[in-house]
This record gives sequence, structure tokens and C-alpha cells, in this order.
Amino acid sequence: MTHSDGGADSPAPEEVPSPRINPYIPHPARIYDYLLGGKDHFASDRKAAEALIEVSPGTREGVRAHRAFLGRAVGYLAAEAGITQFLDIGTGIPTQDNTHTIAQKAVPEARVAYVDNDPIVLVHGRALLTGDPAGLTDMIEADLRQPEKILADPAVRRVIDFTRPVAVILAGVMHFITDEEDPYGLVEQLKAAVPSGSHLLLSHITLDFADQVRREDFTKPYDNSTAPMVPRTYDETLRFFEGWDLVEPGLVEVVTWRPDLTEYQEQIPGGHAWAYGGLAVKP
Repeated sequence: MTHSDGGADSPAPEEVPSPRINPYIPHPARIYDYLLGGKDHFASDRKAAEALIEVSPGTREGVRAHRAFLGRAVGYLAAEAGITQFLDIGTGIPTQDNTHTIAQKAVPEARVAYVDNDPIVLVHGRALLTGDPAGLTDMIEADLRQPEKILADPAVRRVIDFTRPVAVILAGVMHFITDEEDPYGLVEQLKAAVPSGSHLLLSHITLDFADQVRREDFTKPYDNSTAPMVPRTYDETLRFFEGWDLVEPGLVEVVTWRPDLTEYQEQIPGGHAWAYGGLAVKP
């Protein structure tokens, strides 16, 4: 599986790593990988990504800003908040600066359980997600829509001790859960499973800054994917943190969440990353 085929409509047979992977249907994890400059995607994923860029020219830069937010927030959790356990759901295909890499820089014994529903993520994740020997990482294939299965999975229970604080990471995943699938109820189940002192890291696509873009134009590239995109407003995103205490600066655009002024600040066409990000702690 590669993007060196010049945009062919179908992959070569040897490119398809599993009969459970449909290369003709775009998947959010592979679209995201393409936008980040990765190589693990099919023609259908590239077509969807390019359609998204056509609607919003700042999409590629916005995705990178989204990823940078995740890195800063995980760094805060490990280095400042004292969190040593991370449950990263909807992790996507491994790239640079994954959760365990960042966390274990600050806390070598940090433990990370990754969860994704794309078999390709599992293939690459288990091959690449090797961390500090003092810590522990594992990855399971599961769906956010079934949190009870995630929480009961033996591999997750081996990595995560749910009697101690956990960082639940939902970065760029809730906008693939439709209102009919009860996104708030799913998050509440995860929040209820962790003890006081746990954190929720969440980022979410929004159209609050997209005055010139109609909702259907922005979401259309995902209509034929494995999961449609559902942008939400500030108030709708804030609701995911209900009952928990937001860490400063609260729920903000991902580019303004504790920006690292020592790093290169990429200019985003249009000035917005089209995503909110926040971190909250359970009282």
C-alpha cells in the first residue's frame, strides 16, 4: 500500500494486507495518514483527502496543528500532571511523536494502550509501537462505539490499572461518531470507568470559523468512507467535558492550546485549524 502509484484507482493485489481491509472505501485513519504525509493509504483515501483540501485549502496544515496539540497535551500530562497511564482511542496509523513516545520521554515507565478499528492501524501499530523497556505499550482492534468491550479487553487491562488515574485520549475521533450513535453517552462510559485525578484529552473538528464553507461541502468527502464526519460547535464540544474541570486555557482552538513558542509555527491558510482541543481532570 503506497501513494507511489500516481493515483491509480485500485491497489495491486499485494498491496492489500488483509481481506478485512476494503481499499475502495476511504477510512479516516488512512485519510489522516495521507494528510500528515504518511505512506499508508489507498487511492480512495487520497481522493477523499484531496477533495477535503479543495474545500478547505488549510486542511493539511490544520491536521498537522491537530497532531501538534496532541503532542503538547500528552507532554503536559506526563511531565506536569503526573499521569503514567494512557488509553488512546482512535489512535490512527503510527507516525512521528506517538503518545507513548512523548509520554515515555518524561516518564519512562509510562504505559499506553492504543485502540483503533482499522486493521491497517493494528498491522503497523504492533510492528512500530515499541517503547521504553521500563514502560508498556499494546494495541487492540476495537471500536469506540463499544466502550464496554474496550474497557474489558484483557490487553487493555494488562496495561491499564483502572484504580489509578488514567488519561483517556480522544483526539480527532469523536467527529466520526454521529448523533444517532450517542457520542456523549459513549464518552460518559469512559469517564465513569476511571478514578478521580484522571484526565480527558479531546479534540474535535468544527465549522465555527468556516463562514464561506457549507457544512455539506466540508463533510462530503467522508460521505462514502467508513465513518461520516460530524463537525460540532464550541458548546457541543464543551459538553464532552461536562462534570470535569478544564485545565487552562480551557477548550480553545488547537493552535492556541499552550503553544510552544520555541517551535516553528506553521501558517494555516484562512488562519484557523478548524478544530477545538481541551484537557480536563476528573474531580
